[in-house]
Amino acid sequence: MPVKGSVNMGFSIVDLPWLLPPPADTRKQLRALHGDEAAAQLPRLAAFRLRADEAGSFAKALQRCRADGVSIPSLSPLRLGLLSNATTDLLAAELPAGAARHGVALDLVIPPYDQVQQQAFDPGSEINRSGADAILVQVDHHWLNLNNSRLDDGGAALDAAMDRLEAVVDALRTNSGATLILQTLPTPPLSLFGSFDRVEAGSMRALIDAANARILALAQSKGALLFDVGVLAERIGSDTWFDPVQWFAFKLPFASVANGAYADALGRLLGALRGKARKCLVLDLDNTCWGGVIGDDGMAGIKIGQGSATGEAFLGVQNYALELRNRGVVLAVSSKNDDANARQPFREHPDMLLREDHITVFQANWLDKASNLEAIAQTLNIGIDALVLLDDNPAERAQMRAALPMVAVPELPTDPAWYPWFLSSAGYFEAIGFSAEDKLRVQSYASEARRAEVLSKSRSLGDYLQSLDMVMHASPFDTDNRPRITQLINKTNQFNLTTRRYTTQQVEDAELGANTIQVRLKDTFGDFGMIGVIIARPNGSQETSWQIDTWLMSCRVLGRRVEEAMLDRLVLDAQARGVKKLIGIYKPTAKNAMVKEHYAKLGFVKIAQDGDGEAHFELDVDSYALKMPPIVIEHGRN
Repeated sequence: MPVKGSVNMGFSIVDLPWLLPPPADTRKQLRALHGDEAAAQLPRLAAFRLRADEAGSFAKALQRCRADGVSIPSLSPLRLGLLSNATTDLLAAELPAGAARHGVALDLVIPPYDQVQQQAFDPGSEINRSGADAILVQVDHHWLNLNNSRLDDGGAALDAAMDRLEAVVDALRTNSGATLILQTLPTPPLSLFGSFDRVEAGSMRALIDAANARILALAQSKGALLFDVGVLAERIGSDTWFDPVQWFAFKLPFASVANGAYADALGRLLGALRGKARKCLVLDLDNTCWGGVIGDDGMAGIKIGQGSATGEAFLGVQNYALELRNRGVVLAVSSKNDDANARQPFREHPDMLLREDHITVFQANWLDKASNLEAIAQTLNIGIDALVLLDDNPAERAQMRAALPMVAVPELPTDPAWYPWFLSSAGYFEAIGFSAEDKLRVQSYASEARRAEVLSKSRSLGDYLQSLDMVMHASPFDTDNRPRITQLINKTNQFNLTTRRYTTQQVEDAELGANTIQVRLKDTFGDFGMIGVIIARPNGSQETSWQIDTWLMSCRVLGRRVEEAMLDRLVLDAQARGVKKLIGIYKPTAKNAMVKEHYAKLGFVKIAQDGDGEAHFELDVDSYALKMPPIVIEHGRN
């Protein structure tokens, strides 16, 4: 029997149960939205669990914004090409809402049905000349001719399938310049041998298993992203995912009931590509991390630990939080409690998995939670939109959504056993890579808190910077760091002068045709890892002039004069190559106003500005005096 309060059989990822149902008049609201009001309201409405018709109205409202030239500051624009062997009209109507939920304003380019190879191989095709930022190659087992068992020639069939897919990938890489997304294949529930299908290499199940392993390898070798649709279909259930009636009648890629879940899963991947994945999980304590109220029940009265279903369920919550921390998600606490009471279980309870040193920022007081979350973001030097709040209390969740709608707040069921499922399913912490620097992120934010404490006690900013003993390592791009460089280019929004996005292949091309600089920084408190990137290209035919195509920097190192050290390195590179002029460009976006005066502050002279606010600046290399901030620069060379 299900435990009282459990959602048990009620949990289905198709229903997106971590989202609230939308207002009854959502379609009416969406139809009425125009201009600046649309820009303000669309991100709010995307956060609801929209039905197919509501998602379609959302897509039309977003399209009106685009047609009217209205930008949405909280959403990063992304043009996505969708290449499929199936009909995608119904699915496409739901994709913009799923993307907006994860911080992306999606603009779709959809060529005609089942024109995958024709579009990929023709340099002048719609997909290749669309200027797409990313292209999703949405092909299935039918297109790969793996829709039947091949008992006599399974190996040859698999090779032919992968050769076909790789040819399309290579053509798109050459002709489009977009980031490619490859998706894994769901396995139809049609069995030939039963359990022995896993053993027989020529069965359809075994062929699709092998194809998925090779799709993963292909994505890694070609610098493409992986969209694991196979796992999504498994969670939904293959008998639900596959609808033979809809396939034969309409060539739908999968059952239309799964469109919303697919759109949300793709949206979180696109959000991660644009640097919109969340960074910090903020935990409530009472009845979220343990059962009971520590202030009333005391240490002996709270429920946590082995031996009871409730205690083990809360251990599951803590265990998942620790798993997230181990992959680089920062943990914080916001609890309405006396500070000493709130910290006591972390320090003394023998069954707690979470300990005080796992929590980077601990806010336990009687202030409203919105104020505490603002303080957490300020301490960590991250945006409010980087936070996720896990809270069992429906009233607290509602108040947070009203006060700080940028914070992600998943709905939760009454049984804590499901909390990790809901949090994981919401996809707030989607990743497109995992590096050594990601593992160090928690330590880096903890170090930031200690830096803030030292700054508060310093007599001046100069004294503070001198005390940090900063060391900056600057070197050209290289193969080992190319994935991290690409990640920074695609996710940095604020300290980014041009906000140009490049694929891994384009970054590799820049290594050969431009002057590139990757910058790492460490100080007495820890290692920031890679924090800055510069790409400077020859300015047209002028061999003695460089145009700064890309200059970006992590906001974690603002106020430390790192940009001055980066310019010193760039000038030294220019002087070594006989370059006399540096041309800097500022292209305004909704996010990068903070660097509007970047070049002017560094001594560049403004030489042009157009009606859209794009400004060009010039620096005379020969007359430049090195700024020599309090940073030791280690120069790496190829």
